[in-house]
Amino acid sequence: MADSNGTNTAGSRARGIRATGRRRKSPTRRRRALTIGLCAVVSAVLLGGAGLGYVYFKLNGNLKGVDINAALGRDRPKNVDNGSMDILVMGSDSRAGKNGKYGRDEGGARSDTAMVLHVYKGHKKASVVSIPRDTMIKRPDCTKDGKDVPGSQRAMFNTAYEVGGPACAVKTVESISGIRMDHFIEVDFTGFKKLIDALGGVEITTTKAIDDDNSHLHLKPGKHTLDGEDSLGLVRTRHGVPGGDGSDLGRIQLQQTFIKALMNQVKNVGVLTNPAKLYDVADTATKAITTDTDLNSVGELTGLAKSLGGIGSDNIDMVTLPVAYDKIDPDRVLPMAEQSKQVWDALEKDTDIPKSAIKDSAGDKGGTDTYVH
Repeated sequence: MADSNGTNTAGSRARGIRATGRRRKSPTRRRRALTIGLCAVVSAVLLGGAGLGYVYFKLNGNLKGVDINAALGRDRPKNVDNGSMDILVMGSDSRAGKNGKYGRDEGGARSDTAMVLHVYKGHKKASVVSIPRDTMIKRPDCTKDGKDVPGSQRAMFNTAYEVGGPACAVKTVESISGIRMDHFIEVDFTGFKKLIDALGGVEITTTKAIDDDNSHLHLKPGKHTLDGEDSLGLVRTRHGVPGGDGSDLGRIQLQQTFIKALMNQVKNVGVLTNPAKLYDVADTATKAITTDTDLNSVGELTGLAKSLGGIGSDNIDMVTLPVAYDKIDPDRVLPMAEQSKQVWDALEKDTDIPKSAIKDSAGDKGGTDTYVH
């Protein structure tokens, strides 16, 4: 959880992993990485003053957009203009194309990772709420390709993306949170790997061995520089962490710690002084993501990244939506009604998430038996 200065402590503790990116003395260097850390678009900022028309045109052509506003119409929470911002960041687990090596599709892509990024007024700190994919929720009615998709009283959260695409995922998050999402950003498996490789890898330290044949990840205790393939394995592993319960909860904490490590590592990759490296990262990043149409240009992404440029990894509070194991199906989790309301109410009011919100949450326990130093 965050303290009074918005500094993260327990909420982002991934079991068995420690971020070891080198620290710099200059605080401004530590505050440049938020957007790359979450979805790799901060590189667009660094091209803002380049004056290279071809580069701008090329990167614009890489971007893909989804018109969330048109799809959802007026059936949404009120747009509160208080200076804060809410962005739904998702990772897709589609096995289509190059992603096929990770297994067979079971009817379509699902949201492998879902995080609500809340940027507080003034844009000096942020909170991230991870939503376990196995959470049983009431899924609203949606529309996909002009066809109605009936809702469900009891559905796994990640099925919203599967049956209704990004618009249904956004609608589902808005229905359970009561908060309007200002933007949507999605990264897929292949794009994620290429981005990590373009950045030169991410340095982490494991305090215990991780062995998971399903995610193709085998790491001994100690320091590692993970390439794109191993980074993907880390953020996807469920079964390879000692003491884990095989659920999504331990994996979420690994993801949160990886984001912190990635943000620290970005400071050291040299994109600020190396134009070729900068272009490579920007080209890879813009190919890797799908956004809502309001962000579907280099200019808009530049504006977003500039607005987030004052947030560093030490100014982010990362928590998991408060959940309890489902008594009907122990492989699933249910939102803890009172605690979840505390989380969403805090974000709606643009205040820090209270520590009481994650007390006794299965998500806060993380499902593993080691800790972050």
